[in-house]
Amino acid sequence: MTTLTCIPFAVGHRDEGVCLGVEIGPYRVLLDCGLRDVAPLLIDEPWDAVICSHAHTDHARGLGALRQHWPTVPIYSSEPTAALLAPQAAPLAQGLPWRTPFSLTAAQDAATEDSDSASGQLSVELWPAGHLPGAAATLLTYQTGTGVYRLLHLGDCFLSAMRLVEGLPLTALRGLEPDVLIVDGSYGNARYPHRRQQENDLTARLRHALDHQLRSRIVFPVPSLGLGQELLMLLRSHYHTAGYPVTIWVDPIVAVGCDAYLQMPMALARSVQNFAQHQSIFWDDRVFPHVKRLPDEASRAPLGLNPDAPAIFIVHPATLPATYCQSDTGDWTVFLSETGNLATWQSEQPGSVHGDWLDALKNATALGTVQLETYLLTEHCDGTSTTQLIHNLRPRHVVLQHGDPTGLTALADLETLQTRYKLHIPTAAQQLSLELDTQFWRSSQPITPTSTPTYEGEVTIQSTQPADAVLTLPADIVTDPRWRTFAETGLISAQWQGANLVIRGVDPGELLSPLPKDAKVPSCANCRALKGQICRQPTSPLFNRKVALDGSCAEFVSKAPDREDSI
Repeated sequence: MTTLTCIPFAVGHRDEGVCLGVEIGPYRVLLDCGLRDVAPLLIDEPWDAVICSHAHTDHARGLGALRQHWPTVPIYSSEPTAALLAPQAAPLAQGLPWRTPFSLTAAQDAATEDSDSASGQLSVELWPAGHLPGAAATLLTYQTGTGVYRLLHLGDCFLSAMRLVEGLPLTALRGLEPDVLIVDGSYGNARYPHRRQQENDLTARLRHALDHQLRSRIVFPVPSLGLGQELLMLLRSHYHTAGYPVTIWVDPIVAVGCDAYLQMPMALARSVQNFAQHQSIFWDDRVFPHVKRLPDEASRAPLGLNPDAPAIFIVHPATLPATYCQSDTGDWTVFLSETGNLATWQSEQPGSVHGDWLDALKNATALGTVQLETYLLTEHCDGTSTTQLIHNLRPRHVVLQHGDPTGLTALADLETLQTRYKLHIPTAAQQLSLELDTQFWRSSQPITPTSTPTYEGEVTIQSTQPADAVLTLPADIVTDPRWRTFAETGLISAQWQGANLVIRGVDPGELLSPLPKDAKVPSCANCRALKGQICRQPTSPLFNRKVALDGSCAEFVSKAPDREDSI
């Protein structure tokens, strides 16, 4: 019996990072090391190898401490990730080329001068995962005389192409059928618009703000790697903002990541490589928008902002706002990412956290007020993409990690996953033992898009005042067992998602508590921050959580049109 043991030291719930130990046969491999304190890793014998999926802090912050304690333990990553992990120092990880199997057994034998491989061979192969330049999906293959076993660790992955990096090559991995798939569930079963639509929405709103406020100051708080560079490339290449006469100021912490990207152009998307043949990817003072570096906190050099011209700031929240605000009398607006976390980003820079960033920014402005806007730029697979990914890979065991437990549970509760795969949601320090030789039931006729019935209906507009739209569906749709759940309350909810109209049945739980009819009465149902029953107010303790519609918190902002939006 071959058993794979997964030891989750941290599984990405909230701000704990990601770190998973894997034991198969005689081998012990560590997948990512996002721990703040690596002490739990040091209790046992040294690991045979450490594989880092990408350079984000929550996946790599503990590698330096691990290297100091065990200098001989090999650390592997993709070549771009190795460059990002230590852009100005000695390499922390050994870079491996894409799609090329690398024998961990041979490397271990060479290190120990031992050529006994009777216990089986273990190899690793890295595939591009999207999400961030250099981000890798790790394929571990353990081969013995009795069989071949595969584990695919996706780290953080994204199927859609971003501005700087192409998406995970799903076509090349389709039908892999790994024994174990460890997949990122950051967004749970939430469904989001396509990435290009999100970019269009953001740049249109930004252009409107720049056009209608002459002294507009737009601030984007971002982490050191990823979102900041994506935003910068988006603003330089999107038709809404390319050529617009505005200066973009980039925080020194974010600028380090920009410079590191410039040193590895082949890791960027082909479109970016083509763009770089005609103009600079980031730094440019010849073609609008101009891009300049903010002075660091130590210099306190004045920016020389034109008081009658707009400006955009892409900053790290660990940087003092006074560095760039300087009591400027412009109209300051903060664009907050709906899927980001300011506290997590601040913690990337030890010793540089300066309390509440939003309050510090507000206090540094001349008027003492800051307008808040939120935007959506997803960097992970949403629920639909995650299920699509799982169905294409066809694993036996699925381990869901890196997300809010409620969202992961909602994803695991999907019937289309439960009936096909063994699903696991580990918690920190909860060891998983996965038997790889044991067969389990699969549907003999798996559901595919071609076998799912399609119902054709008709939409008519009644000649009443006001006119009503009536959707008529064929009678045989009610024979489907899912109809009972869909129509349990007899009420439906319809919402536009791009050009598609999504219709769902209203859950009975949504009808239990009567909601205040007055839009000014504090309740989650009447709050501007509520989107899809998820709180999107970054300053609320309920941020990014599913909330009861009749609940409320101190950060309530009414939907009523006469309520101001400033903080």
